[in-house]
Amino acid sequence: MAKVIAGATVSLDGYVQDADGDYGALYADFDSLESSAYMRQLQEETGAVLMGRRTYDLAEDPDGYADGYEFQVPIFVVTHEPPPVAPKRNDRLWITFVPDGVAEAVARAVEAAGDLDVTFIGGAEVFGQLMAHGLVDELAIDVMPVLFGGGVRLFDGGAGSVPPGTTLEKVSVQEIGVRTSLRYRVVRDGA
Repeated sequence: MAKVIAGATVSLDGYVQDADGDYGALYADFDSLESSAYMRQLQEETGAVLMGRRTYDLAEDPDGYADGYEFQVPIFVVTHEPPPVAPKRNDRLWITFVPDGVAEAVARAVEAAGDLDVTFIGGAEVFGQLMAHGLVDELAIDVMPVLFGGGVRLFDGGAGSVPPGTTLEKVSVQEIGVRTSLRYRVVRDGA
């Protein structure tokens, strides 16, 4: 059965965006990351992608997902308002907008992923909802060597956040160029 892996890239001080809403420094290495063995392995393990609407909207052209997105798998977008026109699709990648909340989006993504993993790519809000609802099996946190000093924190402590006392078990630590990739399994009671 598919694992749900919540991925995020953060500054060393834990932010996914700086005080101006910019996240560019977190992906300064994107060109080398895109062609890395790390990314190829992640692509091979991923059977479906889950993202929030803000992350989806970062694409200048929504049809570009079918043309060249790094994960050519079904994508499930958590949103209150699906767009009026569905984006382009291909035989491997199509986008489903899920207005029924994160639990429904996860259920659909897990079904689509089959024996592969569901990879969450997105912002702090949906990340927090996934954690708060106990829908995450593993965390994949990439840390970039930059300090933002303010902005949007991945773990903000507000509503829709990590349940107190969440225990993690280290799976791996990798260095990929300048970034450090931390992987943790979420330990469930009785596991």
